Amino acid sequence: MPLVDLPEEEERAVAAARVDAWVDRELAAGGALEAAERQEVTDRRASHRWYLRFKGEEKDHITVWLSLRQRTLHHEAQFMPAPEENVTDVLQYLMRRNADLYGMAFCLGPEDAVYLVGRVPARLVDDDELDRIAGSSVHYVDEHFPTAMSLGHPRQYRRRPRR
Repeated sequence: MPLVDLPEEEERAVAAARVDAWVDRELAAGGALEAAERQEVTDRRASHRWYLRFKGEEKDHITVWLSLRQRTLHHEAQFMPAPEENVTDVLQYLMRRNADLYGMAFCLGPEDAVYLVGRVPARLVDDDELDRIAGSSVHYVDEHFPTAMSLGHPRQYRRRPRR
């Protein structure tokens, strides 16, 4: 895709239209995307926000939030609640995993919950990039959730048996 220097408003409108079209196609295809909701945002941090709910293997559902900001598409997924035990071990595990993630990283968010976050320039939003964001988010959550939860919540969490 050639890079074009679009005015900010036009860039956001193009990116929003691309996300909407991708969501419609994914829902119609009946794949891992189970539900989607689009929200207009007026908090001056973003212009549009989408909540995408995917079917997970280790977690029943993985929700990816897309927020169209001034010139970027920010994406995040809540990975796990704040670890209650072995906090240092959990954080070391996740920080080491960051080196293997493409275009996203584990971060601490509100209430010390762990999130998987990333962002891309709005002008680069297309089907391939949205596929990468969605697929990587679901894959990374399913891949690392069992270990992180086993360490951080050993009394409450039990790994699902392999299907």
